Amino acid sequence: MSIDIVIDHASEIPIYKQIAEQYAYAILNGKLSAHTMLPSIRSIALDLKISVITTKKAYEELEDLKLIYTISGKGCFVSRIDHEQIVSIHQDYAKDRIKKTLEYCKSLGLSTLDVINILKDIDPNN
Repeated sequence: MSIDIVIDHASEIPIYKQIAEQYAYAILNGKLSAHTMLPSIRSIALDLKISVITTKKAYEELEDLKLIYTISGKGCFVSRIDHEQIVSIHQDYAKDRIKKTLEYCKSLGLSTLDVINILKDIDPNN
């Protein structure tokens, strides 16, 4: 099974990160199950019309997160993951996005307290 990767060339998020996040999402949400073989780095690069280096970097990030593993000469496969790993990775991605949002808000002249107050306004449970 494979997933459709969508690249937003206008995004500030690097292409390799977009690929890694979409695969991570599919793995963490059970769309790709443990030991499923992933498409080759070259085939993804060809399909998305991007460099092999970019695709390799995405796969390296997924390996660093222990979401995939490589068997030399055979390819890349989805790792077996547990609930704690899922929570940790979701938190890491959220922190990364929040950090970028905070940087943007600060560029607008907003303080961290201003951003916290905006979040409280948005979240009715707070």
